[in-house]
Amino acid sequence: MDFWVDGPHDGWVTELVIAAAGLGVGLVFGLFGAGGSAFATPVLALLGVPGALAVASPLPGMVPATVAGARRYLKSGRLDLRTARLAILGGLPGTVIGALASVALGGHKLLLLSGLMLLVVGARVVLPDPAGASERASRRRDNAWIVAGGAFVVGLMTGLLANGGGFLLVPLFILVLGLSATEAAGTSIVAVGALTIPTLATHWLLGHIDWPVAIAFGLGLVPGSWAGARLAQRIPAREARRAFGVMLVVFAAWFLVHLTV
Repeated sequence: MDFWVDGPHDGWVTELVIAAAGLGVGLVFGLFGAGGSAFATPVLALLGVPGALAVASPLPGMVPATVAGARRYLKSGRLDLRTARLAILGGLPGTVIGALASVALGGHKLLLLSGLMLLVVGARVVLPDPAGASERASRRRDNAWIVAGGAFVVGLMTGLLANGGGFLLVPLFILVLGLSATEAAGTSIVAVGALTIPTLATHWLLGHIDWPVAIAFGLGLVPGSWAGARLAQRIPAREARRAFGVMLVVFAAWFLVHLTV
């Protein structure tokens, strides 16, 4: 499986390069519970995969990758199963609606929107929480409608951008619902596993998946996710949150520069 790389990165990209990229993305996903397909889309685009295919082709590997990562968090008990269930309940219909709406946008617009979302969310995660935020977040977490409603909005963006939704779910769990960064990562991985399935099915039917790219990427993504989830158990929650936010901001800025030059 070789394909021509357009733009400033002209050349031939092999399965090995794509698998290596998948391994790196998988480490990030397992570590933070986010960034699986959100980071995969910019990475594949920079490797030369056309926009619409770069958006959806990481999805097949996300399903086994979420299983690999979630097992580590389940064993340690560092996740909120109630929040995960409500996020799945609210997010599933949103993913289908968003995926169907993605047909109206071109590949370049989807890539640009992905980068902007990463930048905004990352900046907010880095900022400190205001006084009393923890108590308010706890009350919101007890309200099933707030959890499911927030997940529905995330599901819309997940389907639209053809990603697992973790890069939006983790900030939702941290900033709105008051989970620690580690709890948010584990809870996100469980929810992402379920939300990816209807998104994958919809984009598959729409013909947005390049299967040779998807398979090569998934071969790196799955072991990377398992290793990242194992490493996450050793990082304090405060440092994990700061690292997650900084990573989002830096990567988004770098990607947007490359996308617009």
